[in-house]
Amino acid sequence: MTDTLDLTRLGGPVSPRASALRPLSPAEVRITGGFWREKQELNASAILDHCLTWMERIGWIGNFDRAAAGTVAEHHEGIEFVDSEVYKLLEAMAWEIGRAGDTGLDAVYRGLVERVAAAQEPDGYLHTSFGRAGQRPRFSDLEWGHELYCFGHLFQAAVARIRTGYDDTIVEVAQRLADHVYREFGPEGRDELCGHPEIETALVELGRALREPRYVELARLFVERRGRRRLKTTLFQGSEYFLDDQPVRSADVLRGHAVRAMYLAAGATDVAAEFGDDELLDALRRQWENTVARRTYLTGGIGSHHQNEEFGSDLELPADRAYAETCAAIGSVMFSWRLLLQTGEAKYADLIERTLLNAVLVSPREDGRAFYYANTLHQRFAGSVPDEDEISERAESSMRAPWFEVSCCPTNVARTLASVGSYIATATPDGVQLHQFADAEISTVVASGALRLRVESGGYPFAGSLSVEVESEGEAEVAIRIPGWARGARILFDGTEVAVADGYARVRNRFAPGSRIDVELPLEARLTHPDPRIDALRGTVAVELGPLVLCVESTDLPAGVDVGRVRIDTDAPLQTTDDGASVRLQIAPQRESSWPYGDHPVAEAGTEITARLIPYHRWANRGPSTMRVFLPVAEGGAG
Repeated sequence: MTDTLDLTRLGGPVSPRASALRPLSPAEVRITGGFWREKQELNASAILDHCLTWMERIGWIGNFDRAAAGTVAEHHEGIEFVDSEVYKLLEAMAWEIGRAGDTGLDAVYRGLVERVAAAQEPDGYLHTSFGRAGQRPRFSDLEWGHELYCFGHLFQAAVARIRTGYDDTIVEVAQRLADHVYREFGPEGRDELCGHPEIETALVELGRALREPRYVELARLFVERRGRRRLKTTLFQGSEYFLDDQPVRSADVLRGHAVRAMYLAAGATDVAAEFGDDELLDALRRQWENTVARRTYLTGGIGSHHQNEEFGSDLELPADRAYAETCAAIGSVMFSWRLLLQTGEAKYADLIERTLLNAVLVSPREDGRAFYYANTLHQRFAGSVPDEDEISERAESSMRAPWFEVSCCPTNVARTLASVGSYIATATPDGVQLHQFADAEISTVVASGALRLRVESGGYPFAGSLSVEVESEGEAEVAIRIPGWARGARILFDGTEVAVADGYARVRNRFAPGSRIDVELPLEARLTHPDPRIDALRGTVAVELGPLVLCVESTDLPAGVDVGRVRIDTDAPLQTTDDGASVRLQIAPQRESSWPYGDHPVAEAGTEITARLIPYHRWANRGPSTMRVFLPVAEGGAG
């Protein structure tokens, strides 16, 4: 065992063998300030410790100690996949250690890894819920047991450690476990698969990181085994729920359980990239297109059914019944990122930005110690403040809760924020592509030599003045994504206007140190109209500010006024504010009726007020409230 690896193995969460764009490692791109630095500091100072403290307190980490001692069969805390939460925390810690070099956190990390490692069986198997006397046999419940799912998160934790420059215990543990899985499920093993995809993308990445083709081949087998209807179904969970209803390469749209769908799509994209499988990649691009066009909320959230945490039918996107699980949004980012790397197309980066800023960041409370699991777009009743010391049901908390019985979202948020720098930029032999906006330093090598950039985000996403300064000398191309909403954006290179093509402003030049590209994005509040085929949203509009979805919260309305009574006057101009917008609303009269139907439309003209709209991801940070994103258009408005 060694402490460090050669530099060729450094990288982010994804490092394809072949791709149109090369992802940059944490050593090549560093967030230095601004909005995303604040989120990473919140993660480091609060979220990581919060997750660790809760899992120690309720015994999820202790399961590994009891497994090592041989007593876990008599006393196991949590459901059968809580091991995965420990692994996601380890992944988050590894990325954070690589980002900030925190020696104190590294000591905590190493201690936690040793406890996990002590529970590994001699043949490499590692799970605290199965396989011992008094427990269910190994792999006896592939539909619901989540064994391979948990293994996948352990593999991703090991990849994070490798990619941040270490070769230590977690890597050895992962390799022994991956060898065990290959023996059990490889070409000479069981022709079976896991009910919850995750191991597919993890095996590919572990294979890439360790240069072990067997793991990549096993991931391909798992992807190809989908769609044979082999997983046992129930009255409410059919083959579609498991994504086992048809082969991945045959499907036209994502369906079933939203998190499972996104993790499978991400893993299948990895497989397509490794094997040069254009047919599979084309199928995944088709599924992305159709899912975005028909089954995605304005926030980037996905999943409109609370039952089974599933996608609904096409254009079934009710705001008040949005499930939009945080983990599904993170899975969407994972899928879009892989497609961006393979194609270089800006639309994938556009959706990543929308999803991160709205559907992911709405989850953590501003102090980083409570989270949303599901993310409605219309809260009809003021929530109740949860007990800070009690576990909540996964989606039943009307306000952010400190922990859940199924607490996949907090640790998923933690690993995403710790590694969010990986989404900022990519490289090609010609130059660098800037996809997301943050104060950042980028230092990489292209065909002409070293290329160093300093990005100043200027208060983005609340302000639209950005700059990229080249700090090195040589010929290269710098490409800057111009978001699809930014019509009228102005880009100047040393005072000369730069055109936008295919979503990017590209400057190719023999740069001198100090060369500068300035970007002005029109960050003004705007109305967004839903597709009229979305029945639940007909007659409403939303307001957006740049990449941010805005909402009205009852906290910003007169006392006693519920968001159900507001109507937006779309003839009145929107006023952009420092952190949202100001709009003119009509407050419909309070009505009582013995029958909510009638022969004629009800006149709703009421009091006019000017109200504040805030970023959706900030709602419910000021106490119990009601909230809505889509606002009914007032009578006479041009909605």
